[in-house]
Amino acid sequence: MERTETLAIVHEFVRNENLVKHMLAVEAAMRFYAEKLGEDAETWGITGLLHDFDWEIHPSLEEHPQAGAPLLRERGVPEEIVRAILSHADHTGIPRETVMEKALYACDEITGLITAVALVRPSRSLMDLKVKSVKKKWKDKSFAAGANREEMERGAQEFGVELWEHTGNVIEAMRRIAPELGLA
Repeated sequence: MERTETLAIVHEFVRNENLVKHMLAVEAAMRFYAEKLGEDAETWGITGLLHDFDWEIHPSLEEHPQAGAPLLRERGVPEEIVRAILSHADHTGIPRETVMEKALYACDEITGLITAVALVRPSRSLMDLKVKSVKKKWKDKSFAAGANREEMERGAQEFGVELWEHTGNVIEAMRRIAPELGLA
């Protein structure tokens, strides 16, 4: 599967620009880690890009992402990608077994927190964002209250990367596409 096909699926199902940016951020983080670990960056990137493709049509835990899986299969998305997407949601009961599945879970929530921290900075940019700024906001439970910090900690732990090192890696990955994210 190629990225152009993946983007067609994204544009078919996603209208919310911020959701698209989130999916692009997760894609960037997944590509970063695939390169770092000597894995297939295209497969990992596509997995990140597609992981929330059905959120607008299935915006509940009862449906997302499990109701989206048949749509992906109909469009020829490889089963390893579908399974990773299913495993990124704890409520599906699909255990995260592969490194790619663990990476997706680790990269999903943290991109949202990093974006939120960047947006409240005077520069509104990732380019000067430091891990210590994310750490400071992490402690403020009212900041980005919807960002599940326990899930972020668990994701980094399952993936085998220390949380703040992981945060730095994801910031670095997101900087690669900062203009696309509106965070340059």
